[in-house]
Parts: sequence; C-alpha cells; structure tokens
Amino acid sequence: MDHSALVLMHMGALHPVEQALTVLLAFGPFVVLGLVLRWRRRSDAAEAAEAAEVLAAERAKEETRTPGS
Repeated sequence: MDHSALVLMHMGALHPVEQALTVLLAFGPFVVLGLVLRWRRRSDAAEAAEAAEVLAAERAKEETRTPGS
C-alpha cells in the first residue's frame, strides 16, 4: 500500500464543508497576506507620489523667487 492511500484511509472521508474548511485553513492565510501586501504597497506608492509632488512644488516655488528677496 502506498503512502497517499494510507493517509486517505487515516483521515477518512471528509464532508464537503470539512473539505472547504480544510482548504480555507490551508490557503487562507496566504491569501490574506497577499491582500495586505497589495494594500500596503499601494499605500506606500501613493505616499511616495504625494511626497514627490510636494517636493516638485517646493522646487518650482524656489525657482520662481527673485534673487535677493
């Protein structure tokens, strides 16, 4: 008897709800981690774009100033 058949016999038949819960417990944390990473990267990118915009505005303001004022 091979190893996979032994494991299936040990676990027994799972109800469809139990199968869904097993899959959710196995892969759910990775899905949540992926969503959090995506959310944080978008947030960081927006923050960096805002900082670049402020810096560009400050540089433009400095360039328009007349010398000696």
